[in-house]
Amino acid sequence: MVRNNHVLTKKALVLAVCTAFGVLGGSAFAQQAARSGDPSANAATDKKGKDKSEKDKAVQMKALSVVANRYEATSIRMDSVNTVDVLSASDLQHTAVHNVAEALGLMSGVNVTTTGTGYFGGVDGAARGEGMFASVRGLPSEYNVNLVNGSNVAQGMPYSRSVQLSLLPPSGLQTIVLNKTSTADMDGDAIGGTIDFRTPSAFDFKKDFSGSVTASGRSESRARDYGGSGLGGGIAGELQSKFGAEKQFGVYVSAYYDYRNIANSEVGAAESAGNDGSWAFLHATAEGDSAPGYDPQHNLTSIGTNVGIASGFERRYGGNMSFDWNVDPTLHAYAKLSYAYALTEQNTTYNQLLPQDVTYVPTATPGVYSPNIGRIANRFWFETNPERADLATIQFGADKTAGGWTISPNVFWSIGRNDRPEHVEIDGREDKYSQDNFAYNRSSLLTYGGSHFPYPALTPALQESVNNIQNMWANDYGEVTRIRSGQKRGGAKVDLRYDFEDGPVQSVKFGVKYSDSSREFTNRDWSTGGINDGTTTLDDLGIFKGYYNQIFPGKYAWRTPDVSRAAVAALIDAHVQPSDLDTCSQLDFNNFNCDTMRGTEAVSAAYAMATIEQGPLEIIPGVRFEHTSIHNTFWTTPQDADGNELPGHFSNNRTLYNEPLGSLFVNYRPGGNVVFRGSIWQSYTRPAFVQLGGGEQISVSNGVTTITRGNPDLDPIKATNVDLGAEWTTSNGGFFSLTSYYKKLRDYIYDSGGGQANPNTSGVGTVLTKTPTNGGDGRVYGIEATVRQKFENLPGAWNGLGFSVNATKQNSRVDLGREGFENERLQQAPRTMANAELFYEKYGFSVNLSYHYTGSFISTYDFLNQGAPWDDLWLRPIRRVDLHVGYAMDNGLQFDLQVSNLTRQYQYWSHIGRYSLANSDIVDAGRTALVTVKYSF
Repeated sequence: MVRNNHVLTKKALVLAVCTAFGVLGGSAFAQQAARSGDPSANAATDKKGKDKSEKDKAVQMKALSVVANRYEATSIRMDSVNTVDVLSASDLQHTAVHNVAEALGLMSGVNVTTTGTGYFGGVDGAARGEGMFASVRGLPSEYNVNLVNGSNVAQGMPYSRSVQLSLLPPSGLQTIVLNKTSTADMDGDAIGGTIDFRTPSAFDFKKDFSGSVTASGRSESRARDYGGSGLGGGIAGELQSKFGAEKQFGVYVSAYYDYRNIANSEVGAAESAGNDGSWAFLHATAEGDSAPGYDPQHNLTSIGTNVGIASGFERRYGGNMSFDWNVDPTLHAYAKLSYAYALTEQNTTYNQLLPQDVTYVPTATPGVYSPNIGRIANRFWFETNPERADLATIQFGADKTAGGWTISPNVFWSIGRNDRPEHVEIDGREDKYSQDNFAYNRSSLLTYGGSHFPYPALTPALQESVNNIQNMWANDYGEVTRIRSGQKRGGAKVDLRYDFEDGPVQSVKFGVKYSDSSREFTNRDWSTGGINDGTTTLDDLGIFKGYYNQIFPGKYAWRTPDVSRAAVAALIDAHVQPSDLDTCSQLDFNNFNCDTMRGTEAVSAAYAMATIEQGPLEIIPGVRFEHTSIHNTFWTTPQDADGNELPGHFSNNRTLYNEPLGSLFVNYRPGGNVVFRGSIWQSYTRPAFVQLGGGEQISVSNGVTTITRGNPDLDPIKATNVDLGAEWTTSNGGFFSLTSYYKKLRDYIYDSGGGQANPNTSGVGTVLTKTPTNGGDGRVYGIEATVRQKFENLPGAWNGLGFSVNATKQNSRVDLGREGFENERLQQAPRTMANAELFYEKYGFSVNLSYHYTGSFISTYDFLNQGAPWDDLWLRPIRRVDLHVGYAMDNGLQFDLQVSNLTRQYQYWSHIGRYSLANSDIVDAGRTALVTVKYSF
């Protein structure tokens, strides 16, 4: 859909960038040298004799500097022209988190989610026991821009634009900067926020040569509950050196490796309801609908459930490298490289208790019936959720000053992958040959204990069966799925700024940017033939390597098998045939290609902005224009007039976006310790690729042809954003901030996993088209507050005490574009989020006791496809207490103990209906303890 013919051409942008590398340059030398204590920093002065880095402070956030502690982080927040939050190196070191996604949860207004789309979704994704994605100010994770050292990262996720942050450990980074507002020189596709993960350079250290080595040991309590070791650990190191006749060269290198072993508990009643229909209305009509006069969600009951164990491991390694060259006091050149790799093996062993022969019988109330479960089918299901993910970035750039000019060219490249290399499944059934076993005749399967925890009510026969899974009939020899998903992304940009000597206009800044990306997704599935000999049991297949004594320690006491993933894979490999390919069609030719998508996306951008100062008033108007060209390639599967599948072919579509984005930032700085902020700016988010170019299915039924496909005419989600706030510091160690925000959304598209959002059927006569569509308008508004106080005026050792609190209260409303869904809460948008910390820092000791709270929020709309909001999937509030204790010695040794989830709360609890817990999914991942020893030299 073309909105503007004034398009920045690739040729013009490349020419501009090439010109930039040959002309002028930047002021980063002064800033880098100042951080390193280099006296030559005084040489970088403008014609007024002012320090250049001081003048830059009102224009950008101290370049790409990293910060060591929260007090330096406060300085960055105060100096910035836009609203930011900053996590320092010590913040990351003093928190008991698994990865940087969880670290982001320490910031105000950030909700960390343990699930995503596709095979990252639901209870199975949450069973890994770690945060994976970050929602900023109530907006989904794909509404964020993710950067490493200011450079865009590739988006390798199969069904969304999100970046899986769980593959980045806290040890691999030094500073995280969250931009909650966007100036014109920032990417415009950030309705939520811009998250910049920063690594240091050699010039961020005072010494000419230094480094560190860190060793760690980890223990997972839930794995130990199952009788495993639950142990893990890691090693990390960094080294930096400045060299040359004038120490003009700097090299920084870091590397890390860590691993964790998990065994977490799962209850999947909501999952069973969605996948197997294991739900009913307790008070129903004879047809099973909710009886008149009863609220559907309060009328729900569970008639089946899954119970299981998610076991496996995670291995991560990677590192960062930077090279900096201060050519002269006016020219700084750099190269930066980062790489992160994560290999996850997740094996889920499920005992499934599924309803069969459900009827509705009269109750004492006339016209009201209740469900009767004729029997319970006891089944066994084993599946793996493996993942191979990596993320690499590389960039080259320079900063050059000449007179009043500053120019900063940069080229960047990134690759990201999120593969599911060998997903295997196998199952067994007690009722494979006979449906006469396990008569039940009850209205519900579950009873509920304290905190409404569900307990299956098992008959003696079922109790015997669940303890002898090995005797179940084998259903087949298994199923294997191989998924590849990744993106390559590269580009170039150039920023130019001119600083004026006199007058209210302090500077003007403008620039251009071009990025191009390609992505590919393939999904292929093979299902082996069934076993129908009447004799083969699961035990006969040789896939069990032992048993767990309790399937859910402390709750469900029956035992369950420990399955060998390697044995299942070998069994499938021995029996699978080429004809077993059954991805999503009937013909092999279609099955090989039907779940294949490829796409390219080119984004051209240009911006201009100015900084105007009138005494303490700072005004920054700006405008940005972004042109996006997207080409998608996907498979089309047709049918003939009789409904017979025909060989398919690849098809293409194209999407164009032209988005002008204005912004106005006003800062009032009446003193050095306070700043008042006001801003209004526009932003947008492009639809996910699967919504634009999903595969095409052409089906024929009763003479009517229905075409189901992606929609290249989808509009981007657009937002007008307003922020008002204030930040101030005190002379005795205090920092305070208060910010309100409002976002007006248009053309909303919600996360529907791998399916279509708002599928709408259009057309007349015998040809109908079913495509995703945009929703209506929405809004998000809220208020954030941060208070931090160190009691510096207390006597003696007591002045090491302090506390910090941040809290966010927000509301959201959105029109999904579906009848009955005009007033929904945004996904992943809790109304309340808060962090509280009591800390002590003195004599080398550091103690941090923190409490984290996230209110309830919607995960999935219309989970049971009932066409009404009452069956949305909600998450219960999350409460977590963490502890850190550390001691740093004068000889460079540092010891730290970090404990996450000290009180062993459930990490995940979702439920169907906001006010009903009858159908819940629960994950218990226990407590994690991490001990680290670091030596710095």
